[in-house]
Amino acid sequence: MEQKKVVLEVGGQSLSFVPTEVDYNDYMNELMPDNKVAPAHNFVFNTAVEESKPALRDITANNPAAVVQIAGVLMQEFAPALDIKVKK
Repeated sequence: MEQKKVVLEVGGQSLSFVPTEVDYNDYMNELMPDNKVAPAHNFVFNTAVEESKPALRDITANNPAAVVQIAGVLMQEFAPALDIKVKK
């Protein structure tokens, strides 16, 4: 399966990510009610291409909530929501 590159513009900078199914599974398995930031940080930095990491470090250093926001957008792009309805 070909890996899909996701390019996000964050703070005027283009950042590229290549999330895999393993990255997705690791992220989902690490999420806990009292632990969301560390798994988001790991997911974002593990999937970022090397060229994007310096800019990503700058963005996250100046905005600690950025990794959670970036992870959310990456998740939406990697695993888009399905249209699911309950039939009665």
